[in-house]
Amino acid sequence: TRPLASAPRCCVPRSETCAEVSSRAMKDTADTLSRFLFEHLPIRGETVRLNEVWQSVIQRHDYPPVLRDLMGELCAAAVLLAATLKLKGAMVLQIHGKGAVKLLVVECSGDLELRATAKWEGELKHGRLQDLVGDGRFVITLDPKDGKQAYQGIVPLEGDSIADILQSYMTRSEQLETRLWLAADGDSAGGMLLQKLPERGEPVDADAWNRATQLGDTLKPQELLTLPAGELVHRLYHEEDIRLFDAQPVTFRCTCSRDNVANMLRMIGRDEVDSIIAERGEVEVHCEFCNERYVFDSVDVDAVFSDLAAMTGSKTLH
Repeated sequence: TRPLASAPRCCVPRSETCAEVSSRAMKDTADTLSRFLFEHLPIRGETVRLNEVWQSVIQRHDYPPVLRDLMGELCAAAVLLAATLKLKGAMVLQIHGKGAVKLLVVECSGDLELRATAKWEGELKHGRLQDLVGDGRFVITLDPKDGKQAYQGIVPLEGDSIADILQSYMTRSEQLETRLWLAADGDSAGGMLLQKLPERGEPVDADAWNRATQLGDTLKPQELLTLPAGELVHRLYHEEDIRLFDAQPVTFRCTCSRDNVANMLRMIGRDEVDSIIAERGEVEVHCEFCNERYVFDSVDVDAVFSDLAAMTGSKTLH
């Protein structure tokens, strides 16, 4: 960790030169999450900035700008929340709508591996989230990925933004007062999160939370999308005693594979798959997240179900 000190002290650790800090700050900027802590105050925070990861999401589909930006905000929020909840599995954020936007899905693992996709109909014009989604719902799924039961919560679409919806969810479900600031465009997606932690004993500074959130409200979208974590936090809280932790990388990763598609075909059943082969000559599956194309012809299908028969026979013998 490294301190971002209050006004009497410099925000740069004495062991590093300005050139070294500048070089490290640039490395911390792209595709990383950075945690920070208010020393002696019950407040913690995180910032995230996505560049190459964000491009990996949007270059696979031709998303309308308004939908792209909503998805970017949701991606930034997913990384911030996944890090806050300290997941061992994955968190999936979904917006289901009956308006022009039908579906927004972002999945982020506890290791901050991200993927996302969306579905829409017609021409999307700029408007409020509620106008784009219409009658919809926000679903949050926490999947431990270890065979244990997943937790799913359905959140009402209350508020004019993704930040509003998730702030209400965190306050209700985690009983932690939370504030989010999110932004996205065609180049980057970014965000900042603040959480008020439980206090022990009498408050040290009763106005600290209000002061921290009011300063957060001065953030401009372009600052979230361009400033390194250290510079962003220092810009807001240079009069506070802040400790900034080392950045954690965020990566794009899709979990689709040919083996997973083969397992899906086995679940559909041989008769159904054979009927598709008879009609089309092959089975073609596209991953909605990464747009990878998987094709199975009749020979491939025979191999898939031969493997299933072999596995079933092996289990029977034992």
